Amino acid sequence: MGQFDNKTVIITGGGFTALKDGSAGSIGYGIATAFAKEGANIVVTGRNTAKLEEAKARLEADYGVRCLWVQADVAAGQDNKATVQKVVDATVAEFGSIDVLVNNAQASASGVTVADHTTDQFDLAVYSGLYATFYYMQACYPYLKESKGSVVNFASGAGLFGNYGQVAYAAAKEGIRGMSRVAATEWGPDGINVNVVCPLAWTKALEDFQTAYPDAFEANVHMPPMGHYGDVETEIGRVVVQIAGPDFKFMTGETLVLEGGMGQRP
Repeated sequence: MGQFDNKTVIITGGGFTALKDGSAGSIGYGIATAFAKEGANIVVTGRNTAKLEEAKARLEADYGVRCLWVQADVAAGQDNKATVQKVVDATVAEFGSIDVLVNNAQASASGVTVADHTTDQFDLAVYSGLYATFYYMQACYPYLKESKGSVVNFASGAGLFGNYGQVAYAAAKEGIRGMSRVAATEWGPDGINVNVVCPLAWTKALEDFQTAYPDAFEANVHMPPMGHYGDVETEIGRVVVQIAGPDFKFMTGETLVLEGGMGQRP
């Protein structure tokens, strides 16, 4: 028996990507795997349907859970509220409830300075991250209120520590943190807790960056004091499962930095 048997979890940005060794290389899929091992019904969203189909096939085959994928992309110039509502409606039609919302999806143009950032680049980060989190939280709220569920939103050390070349990404992530704290205050009486995770994990994006730009990688990507980058399932996904579970319901409005000791702060 898992602690999320018969519970339903929505994970944005939950498609499967593989590292060179064939293991999972996306944080969203790592989170989905951790919840699947606890028996949850899984809903994954994203832009790339092939990655979503792969996630569904692997989760159902490996863990015997039910998985629904819904293509969804929050971006400038479209009806994003309707896009998100489609995901929520499909989830409720398939599973009947929503118990956990994990807002993981985010796109950005990294490496571009404040002076050189374009409006389109800024929009990319703010819409895919901040606006997406806002719309998903709004649309899921009635169901989370009914289930007394949990929200886990994703921010970043880029916002906490002002990483060079990540202005729009940092702005979106700090906006998510602020919104999460407000929601924690407003939704506490409804039994909904809202927390934030700032992860550092070894992903396909980092692996590709290292291969394509080894000098830039060495200059900008630092090894944490723990001596390794986080594993997307065991060191990021498992934490998300725990803080969405019953043992952490009294914790809300908090930010957890999962960077292996690199994100220390007062």
